[in-house]
Order: sequence, then C-alpha cells, then structure tokens
Amino acid sequence: MGSEPRSEHNLTNWVSDRVIRSLIGLAQRLPYERRVRFFGRIVRNIVAPLAGYRRRAMVNLQLVFPDMPPAERMRIANAVADNVGRSLIENYSAKEFKERMADVAIEGPGLQVLIEARRSGRPVILVSGHFGNYEAVRAALAMQGYPVGCLYRPMRNPYFNAHYKKTLEDISGPAFPQGKSGMRGLVRHLKDGGMLGILNDLHHWRGASLDFLGKPAMTALTTAELALKFDAPIIPFYGTRLENGIDFKVELEAPIPHGDPETITQAINDNLARRVRKSPEQWFWIHRRWKGADKAVLKS
Repeated sequence: MGSEPRSEHNLTNWVSDRVIRSLIGLAQRLPYERRVRFFGRIVRNIVAPLAGYRRRAMVNLQLVFPDMPPAERMRIANAVADNVGRSLIENYSAKEFKERMADVAIEGPGLQVLIEARRSGRPVILVSGHFGNYEAVRAALAMQGYPVGCLYRPMRNPYFNAHYKKTLEDISGPAFPQGKSGMRGLVRHLKDGGMLGILNDLHHWRGASLDFLGKPAMTALTTAELALKFDAPIIPFYGTRLENGIDFKVELEAPIPHGDPETITQAINDNLARRVRKSPEQWFWIHRRWKGADKAVLKS
C-alpha cells in the first residue's frame, strides 16, 4: 500500500486551509448550478495560475503531445482547471450533488457484473483515474442502493485532509486512507463483500514502470493485488462531464481480466489512456504523473 504522506501542522497549511474553507463557504451560498460554474472560474483564473497547476498541465501535455500547438495545450489546460474547480465544489455539495445524480442512468456491461456480485456477496473493485468527476459514479451508485467505499491518498495538509475525508464519506463512505492505518478497515470491507473505488493514475514510487499515454509511468499495483487476493472483479468506471458543464454520463465498463498484477495494471492504464486521448480536457493533467520526465521538458 506504500507509506502515508507526512502531515505538516504549520501556519502556512493552516492559513491555506482557511482560505480554501472561506472560498468553499462563499460558493455554497450560491444556487447549485451557479456555485459549480463560479468555482470552476475561481480555480481556472486564480488558483491554477498561482498554484502552478496550469504550468504543470502545459508541461505534461507537451510531454505526451509534443506536436500539439501551444494554443491547444493552453485551451486544454484551462478546461482542466475549470473541471477541477467544478469537481471540488460538487464534492463539497454532497447532498445536492447526490440528489442530482439520483436519476442518472448507469450505463455499461459492468453494472450487471456489479449487481450479480452484490447478490452473491462477492467484493467488487471499481477503478478509474482523475477524469471528469469520478465521484459522480459513487454518488449515482449510492443513490441507487450501492454504496462504494474508497481508497484515498491523504493530503499533506492535515487541516484540509480532515474535511476532505468527510466529503468522500458524505458521498458514499467509508473512506480508507492509503497506508497502514487504512489497511485493516479496507480488508474487512472487502472480506464482507463491500465495493471499493480506487483511482490508479497517480505516481507511485514503489510501483511498476508501466506505459501510460506512451510514456513510462510509475504505477501502483495495489488494485490488481487486492482484486487477486479477494477474487474481486475489476470494473473500470467513468463519470464524464457533459457539454453543459453540470451533468454527467456514468459508465461501468466490462471487467478487466485477471492475470498477473503487472498485466492487469497495464490494462487499467490502457483503459484510462483511451479515455484521455478521446477527451483530454477531462483528465487532471495537473498531477506529476511522470516525475523526472516532466523536468526534462522544462529544460528543453
């Protein structure tokens, strides 16, 4: 599972958290749709430039798509920042978000696999990446009687992490932190036939070097190892944001075939990569997915 990030209780993190809380509180005074659009603009026009998210997205896009015109990279980077902002405030608006997702049709062959596993008491692992708003799927499933726990990477800012964890649980708990502290609960959850959502697209220094979007990327084998250990189907899931910027298409794809951990994980990477190539503005290019390679782009 890897080591847990080190929490940093300091004044900078406390102030940062207070600023974020204030912005979220301000946004929550607005009607839902205005709130989502407002927070998208805030992250796109203020947070992304100041925090370096736009620059990192541009670097990652140049790494993967070196022939892409700079103007197109900028368009995608801005759209990504807007999506990140919208996703954040949606997740902090759990009640209204879930109500909006209640009547959304869940599409794809993975739904029947999930239903049959639930009937037989078999655990299920749903896997995705930071694409669209991944929590839209957990919200839709929860509203239709299928609560999905999640494995998450704790934030270094402990003040922010406390309420971030609560938002995950408000949408469809429980939430298990990556590392030893969350392992016991996660194991019990799967042994009891629970459903678990995992995002498998962050750099993991103890992972395997596998292909993602044509570049080697250190990728955690956790999803595959858990699925093999508990004989759980691995169902790719996606909550793709629609053109109106508010609603989602929710899909559960056919399960990834079991095999050895690296083969399974490469199939997970390939599955997400197909989505990203089709709709690059939906994926969170702001993460350092290719640590080391991104520095080479900056030097070029």
